[in-house]
Amino acid sequence: MQRLRIAFSRGEEVKYISHLDLMRLWERSLRRAGIPMAYSQGFSPHPKISLAAPLPIGVTSDGELMDILLGKRVSPYFFIKVVCDQLPCGIDILGVEQAALTLPSLQSQIRQAEYRVEVETDMRLEEVESALLSFLGKEHLPWQHRRDNEVRHYDLRSLVDRLWLVGWQESLSTLGMRLRTDNTATGRPEQVTAALGFPNRPKSIHRTKLILAGR
Repeated sequence: MQRLRIAFSRGEEVKYISHLDLMRLWERSLRRAGIPMAYSQGFSPHPKISLAAPLPIGVTSDGELMDILLGKRVSPYFFIKVVCDQLPCGIDILGVEQAALTLPSLQSQIRQAEYRVEVETDMRLEEVESALLSFLGKEHLPWQHRRDNEVRHYDLRSLVDRLWLVGWQESLSTLGMRLRTDNTATGRPEQVTAALGFPNRPKSIHRTKLILAGR
């Protein structure tokens, strides 16, 4: 038995596929590449594949992580060589490493995620900087989010670890964010931009990194 951890990117071409479809895409690509996946027991066995912090639809990324359990050992080099040819445009393997079988699940190790967010706005540079300082200066920020027929109330400020201005030009601001992402709560970039006073939803959201416990 072997556990491999794969870092991969998700580009514009595949940003609108669902989490379930992405799992099927990986399973199909691994099977075609002849990778000896390990399967669960029971009436309907399925490959032991786990994705960390699934991306919302419409978000791109250079920082996705996935663990795969294999029934036979393969080298990271061999894995990259045979699997890359089976992946569709928009999915690229950035790295593969062996992970200890004794480690807890990948999802349970995720603590934070970093994003680069572009927002169209007519706010001046000074106004954007002031909004960032005001947000970071708060100890708490009560917030609510409606999903379907349910309204969730939470402290948005507690979900933001870092927030900074990457770049500004007339009509477009680019922000960097490090948001809490664990089993109890997940910060969402579009909620942060709304709290900053941007009237429009982000033009683009790109996840640049997932941060694990102890890293």
